[in-house]
Amino acid sequence: MACDEPAALSGIFSRQNSSSTSSLDFEPNADYRFVESLEERYKCAYCHLVLHNPHQTGCGHRFCQQCILALRELNAVPTCPVDKETIKMHEVFKDNCCKREVLNLHVFCKNFPDCNSKVILGRYQEHLQQCLFESMQCTNEGCQDQILRKDLKEHLSQHCKFREERCQYCNTYVVLINIKNHEKNDCPDYPVPCLQNCSQIILKKEIESHSAVCPEAEVDCPYKQYGCHVKVKRGKVAEHENSALREHMLQILHKNSRLEEQISDLYKSLECKEIKIQQLADAIKKCEKEFRQYTQLFGNNSNLMLSTQALASHLDKSARLESQVKQLIQMANQQQSKLDLQPLFDTIENMKQKIALMETYDQRLVVLEDQSSKHDLQISIHKAQLNKNEERFKLLEGTCYNGKLIWKITDYKMKKKEAVEGRVLSIASQPFYTSRCGYRLCARAYLNGDGSGKGTHISLYFVVMRGEFDSLLLWPFKQKVTLMLLDQSGKKNHIVEVFRADPNSSSFKRPDGEMNIASGCPRFVPHTVVENTKNTYIRDDTLFLKVVVDLTDLEEL
Repeated sequence: MACDEPAALSGIFSRQNSSSTSSLDFEPNADYRFVESLEERYKCAYCHLVLHNPHQTGCGHRFCQQCILALRELNAVPTCPVDKETIKMHEVFKDNCCKREVLNLHVFCKNFPDCNSKVILGRYQEHLQQCLFESMQCTNEGCQDQILRKDLKEHLSQHCKFREERCQYCNTYVVLINIKNHEKNDCPDYPVPCLQNCSQIILKKEIESHSAVCPEAEVDCPYKQYGCHVKVKRGKVAEHENSALREHMLQILHKNSRLEEQISDLYKSLECKEIKIQQLADAIKKCEKEFRQYTQLFGNNSNLMLSTQALASHLDKSARLESQVKQLIQMANQQQSKLDLQPLFDTIENMKQKIALMETYDQRLVVLEDQSSKHDLQISIHKAQLNKNEERFKLLEGTCYNGKLIWKITDYKMKKKEAVEGRVLSIASQPFYTSRCGYRLCARAYLNGDGSGKGTHISLYFVVMRGEFDSLLLWPFKQKVTLMLLDQSGKKNHIVEVFRADPNSSSFKRPDGEMNIASGCPRFVPHTVVENTKNTYIRDDTLFLKVVVDLTDLEEL
């Protein structure tokens, strides 16, 4: 017979001396200290350690499962190291009777003498997961300390440098090792001295608002527009105004004098222009008078046409001169008003420049926003793909292929409340399989009940789902199904319901859609039993459901 994989042992060693023992097991190749000396019949004939998954050969000697495989890999025709007999692989069988005896041998805890517990070998690993003297790594992220389990709680609350503590200023939880850095750099309520050395202690978040009123901050003199360019501390402004009162008055008088000179110049310019306008007006009246005289003198004479054209040209020139005079008057008025509006015009010009600059920024922002939108879209696509892959990996990691499902339901109170309020009536487990190429199944739970159990019971159903290998499987599904609510006290007071699939029900035919109609127990367990504080079906707001499919007579592909 050919066999290259450990997983194929079930095919090689088809005979067994009893049914499967239990889920007890232990780590091989470990140094165990037995309460009583280990008998030779419990030692492997090849590695001489305690038998792990013992198998017996036709010559009567026992070997670990891995040791049998090692012998077969060493030699094409393996021989027994005890009596040199040829090992016929079809005669080798799994010795469950011996396995049961080995698993029930008593051993000391490896932490002896601190821990004086004596446990059976099959429960050894389970004991280590609870042993108070077992060394374990601190659970805080970043901490590499190894702590005894009994000291872990004290370490987490008092000694660990990576524990979270509340910042004394902003009440934010921060890792202890980073708390000083947080206070100096990130804490908005950390007290700091004023940057202007005004001796006041202020909160970091109030630095900007304080700068606007700080008496030590340097500000411009209120008379800057009149020519005083002194910078003085805000608290000394009044003192500066009093001490420099004479200089400020002189600056104001000097500026007023210049304004008066400018006004006087404008008035003089305006008077000259008014005289020129009057002269032009007189010239126009004289032209009009001469025109009337020419008209009376020549009547309709042909020479009148030439005179009329010359006069018309003269009138046009007068009209242009009059227009220019009006423009000069308008400019004079504007210059007079500019005396008072010049600061406003300067401000407007500055605003125009700023607006032009902002418009260029807006154009750049539009381009950047467009690029940002494209990047955000790409990031969203990648995030969606990553979430999809992560969900798929979680499903693959938690998928069982032995017809058994252990379903952990956390946040029981919140999920039941959602069911009572009608927001999420039911929840479904991850899929599980009867084998690698077997039926695809899952469980569905109604925490507030369904049908006859609504409002009083938890309803638990079994669901047949569409799988990749349905075309190779036998239909309808006919196996026996066991539904269980697990007791978390260790006393195994589980609540169990068993039913066999009805071949005439549409729930167990080959699925046409994603899954068939669920079938199971609408009154699986009352709320009064599950939520009773005397029972231990719920711990830490978590319960465990188990679904077991009987694989007897089920042919594996």
